[in-house]
Amino acid sequence: MAEDSFRYHHRGVSASKDEVHKAIQSLDKGLFPNAFCKVLPDLVGMDKEYCNIMHADTAGTKTSLAYIYWKETGDINIWKGIVEDAIIMNTDDMACVGCIDNIILSSTIGRNKHLISGEVIKVIIEHSQEFLAKLASYGIQMYLAGGETADVGDIVKTIDVGYTTFCRIKRNDVIDIDIMPGDYAVGFSSYGTATYETSYNSGIGSNGLTSARHDLFDKIYRKKYPESFSEQMDEKYAYTGSYLLTDEILVGNDSIPMGKLVLSPTRTYMPVIKRILSEYKNAINGIIHCSGGGQTKVSKFIKGNVRIVKDNLLKIPEVFELIKKESESDWEEMYKVFNMGHRLEMYTPSLEVAENMIKMAGEFNIEAQIIGRAISSIDPGVSIISDGYEIHYK
Repeated sequence: MAEDSFRYHHRGVSASKDEVHKAIQSLDKGLFPNAFCKVLPDLVGMDKEYCNIMHADTAGTKTSLAYIYWKETGDINIWKGIVEDAIIMNTDDMACVGCIDNIILSSTIGRNKHLISGEVIKVIIEHSQEFLAKLASYGIQMYLAGGETADVGDIVKTIDVGYTTFCRIKRNDVIDIDIMPGDYAVGFSSYGTATYETSYNSGIGSNGLTSARHDLFDKIYRKKYPESFSEQMDEKYAYTGSYLLTDEILVGNDSIPMGKLVLSPTRTYMPVIKRILSEYKNAINGIIHCSGGGQTKVSKFIKGNVRIVKDNLLKIPEVFELIKKESESDWEEMYKVFNMGHRLEMYTPSLEVAENMIKMAGEFNIEAQIIGRAISSIDPGVSIISDGYEIHYK
């Protein structure tokens, strides 16, 4: 593999978080060791029929791109997407366990006060409540408990936006992951415009943004905004693309600024998941949020001799085609870093249930299809088969 192939690692980040997983492998894995999130005993009500789930995440380095887009265009509303990114990276992980209602959130915002104004903080805090109100209109109740906003310019170059979330559910409502040979894999698109979205979503989400922004955008931002990337990173990997943030990209009949395309908020699937679980909770062998690790994420939850074969994937959205072209990355890296068109997978042994899941997604204007299957294999892992190429991950 070429030296430039895994640029993601040269930029000081990891798609698979191997070091993190090694560090936590000896920790207690909770009541359901193979669940998507750690499930704890009910420490709130001390009821053995219930359990607790707590999760923490941030919008990641997407905030660096939002920062330079705001500085270049003056569009302060771009920060609203960052709020949604940070919330959804928590709530959609928890939804994979069965937490789809009555979730408590607390925010943690660290900013460099010299660069991030109080007006930005105001937008971030106010939009968190606006976004929760939108989800409430779909029957998903979340409650903002407050949080911490700190001026920590010594350790944060621009801004970091994160949330911690908490939910209490019955143990028999937990979705454990037990993918079996013969299961159908249904993929739900990350792109398009869902009924609860107001504009086109490129599908990029909040994973791989370090790679995306440096591979797509011009070196002019390297000199203009050195605070937007690490000084420890070799400069040859900083902003190596050919696009300006304001370059217009034609998507269907719409012309969208490249910066706004890449800053598309992470799609939440919670309304879809809630709809499906209302009828098919007991017919699901696993729900996977394809976040860190992209299309290989499911490999962390495979038990025994099972290989996931994805040979009927949804179309690759424009944003990923652009990233691949600009970065000259191979398909192996692309599928490991990015979701490549779907961020959610559900596994079921029933073809009828799989087909009904697809119909339910359509109610929200979300494209879905059977993207593959689980097979018995002495070589567990994930295989991507598409357009004449095959990639096999352990």
